[in-house]
Amino acid sequence: MSLKRILYALFLVLIAAISGLSGAAAGGWAVYQALRQNQSTASSLVVSSQTAPVITVSATDIQTTITQAVRKVSPAVVTVVGTIPGQMTFFGPTADQTVSGSGVFISADGYILTNHHVIEDAHALTVILADGTQQPAVLVGSDRYSDIAVLKTQGQVPAVAVLGNADKLDPGETVIAIGSPLGEFKNTVTVGVVSATGRALDTGNGYLIENLIQTDAAINQGNSGGPLVNLAGEVIGINTMIVRQTNSGSVAEGLGFAVPVNLAQMVAEQIIRNGYFARPYLGISFQPITPEIALRYRLPAQYGAYVTRVAPGSPAAQAGLQPGDIITHLGDVEINESRSYLNALFSFAPGEQVTIAFFREGQRRETVVTLGESR
Repeated sequence: MSLKRILYALFLVLIAAISGLSGAAAGGWAVYQALRQNQSTASSLVVSSQTAPVITVSATDIQTTITQAVRKVSPAVVTVVGTIPGQMTFFGPTADQTVSGSGVFISADGYILTNHHVIEDAHALTVILADGTQQPAVLVGSDRYSDIAVLKTQGQVPAVAVLGNADKLDPGETVIAIGSPLGEFKNTVTVGVVSATGRALDTGNGYLIENLIQTDAAINQGNSGGPLVNLAGEVIGINTMIVRQTNSGSVAEGLGFAVPVNLAQMVAEQIIRNGYFARPYLGISFQPITPEIALRYRLPAQYGAYVTRVAPGSPAAQAGLQPGDIITHLGDVEINESRSYLNALFSFAPGEQVTIAFFREGQRRETVVTLGESR
């Protein structure tokens, strides 16, 4: 091969090499520019993320409203234990009977609110605090018609419950019942709602307990006298009874009832002040009249109180009432299907003058009576 051809071949190789290096350099520069562009975009995204709202997650333990309410009231709740002495029978003396219920401190002076039926006929009363400490207690007074009683202990008061306002309750509001079911499971907590307000239940003793709070919070025997609490930790009722079976024989669940705290507080304050709760007194014995009785004996009123006895010197005697009279109205309050004679009477205060409407020998009459006071 001639020298000329060799030099020509080397020249071609050199040109190819230079072209390859130029392409590589151009490609590298393009890649470099692309990387710079991506880095700029990423930087702008980081800046944008730094200006976005920041969500902070707290590591603090969350306490529910119910837990806080229970923690507030629970130390003021007590178990009430009493003894009903045995009686002498034809077969000899019966054993003493232990009864129990619940209660709640309403005063730093040691006053405890509970139910009348919890302490009725009981002696040697004792209260057991939430920490298990036992203290003797005495009965200050009670009112069977509202089923409220007040006890007092001289021991240490661990806490005092805050009393709320039951008039502001609405159906559906969450409530908490605290008490000692069966007298053993102290400070048991159950939760439900206000099922209804303004309920009335027949006691079977000639009167109704009126204006009760109905709740589906589980209430069992032994819960009586314990507090019904709202989510603010305020006592809005005193648990008093449950209904397990209807008049038709149907089994019921979730039917608990509580005395509104407004009524319980009014009764308790008078008991603490006077040692008793004053009720109006007329001075008669009576038989309730129903439509069935009225139809059978052809009486002039379907509802009323048939006077069977008038106590000598009583307000009724002074007003001229006699056995055989049928009382239908006390003032503007009518005795009817939903309001018994006693509930009509309890609409008034001792010492109040009331016009009584009644039937005597089929004729409607009226008389004015000044009500007395009973304890």
